[in-house]
Amino acid sequence: MANFTNQDIMKLREQTGVGMMDCKKALVATDGNFDEAIKYLREKGMASAAKKAGRVAAEGLVKCVISSDRKTGVAVEVNCETDFVARSDQFVELVDAIANHLLTSDATTVEQVLEEVCCKDCGKTVNVLIAEATAAIGEKLSLRRFTKFTLDGNGLVSSYIHMGGKIGVLAEFVSDAAQDDIAELAFNVCMQIAASKPQVINIADVDASQLEQEKEILSVQARNEGKNEAIIEKMVEGRIHKYYKEVCLLEQEYVRDPAFSVKQVIADVAKKTGHAITVTRFVRYEMGEGIEKRVDNFVDEIAEQLKSIK
Repeated sequence: MANFTNQDIMKLREQTGVGMMDCKKALVATDGNFDEAIKYLREKGMASAAKKAGRVAAEGLVKCVISSDRKTGVAVEVNCETDFVARSDQFVELVDAIANHLLTSDATTVEQVLEEVCCKDCGKTVNVLIAEATAAIGEKLSLRRFTKFTLDGNGLVSSYIHMGGKIGVLAEFVSDAAQDDIAELAFNVCMQIAASKPQVINIADVDASQLEQEKEILSVQARNEGKNEAIIEKMVEGRIHKYYKEVCLLEQEYVRDPAFSVKQVIADVAKKTGHAITVTRFVRYEMGEGIEKRVDNFVDEIAEQLKSIK
């Protein structure tokens, strides 16, 4: 049996940036020889991936996949460094493999997924697939986040992808209506979410503290406009209604026909099918949101290069 400790695994992880389980496997494969373990990881392409860990991976793809029975759906974001790579066949295949693996996975965190054997490549973990793709492509690649919906009762999970993977929406609909009768509505509501960026489903879901803060801001704005206290309350009430139409999915104007709200459109389809339709949850991923992208100043970069060759 290989002779090494948990501290050795941690040390190898810190030195290479490779996941804990793969570090352990490397030490097992090399009988606990630390230098040989580093070599082993480099040969597998994983250590070279770690060298790219400091780079910013703010490009990539958002992918949504739905099971054949339309009861399970996954939204996932995988990042790379450039849009050119995001459109490459190798990167797209990697994202597809991860997304389809997640359909059958019970993992709830990215860390758990990385250690799982990918269903597409038997014997290789998701972490190894990413490391190998990183070594082959030459950019930092990372699994950033995912959301999985599994519907127990009647209804369906639907999705929408915008701009070839820049925005992805996953939403769950509960209804006793036939799936085919509500599939178009579900797709259109997902499109609505992509376009209008609601924060919650209905008014009752709005956070109370956030609502009070919004009312306070609107009250101050009204006072700054010189309005007297007698009409400020009515003004705030009207502006809160407008606020609801911005942040609540069901209150929004329907993007395909602004004469109706999303709530009215759902009610209309529900009436036609004879069954209630409820949007129970949704998630909207916008590729790279929240990641600080690096901005290259090529003029300064060239100037620095010229200085170095004088």
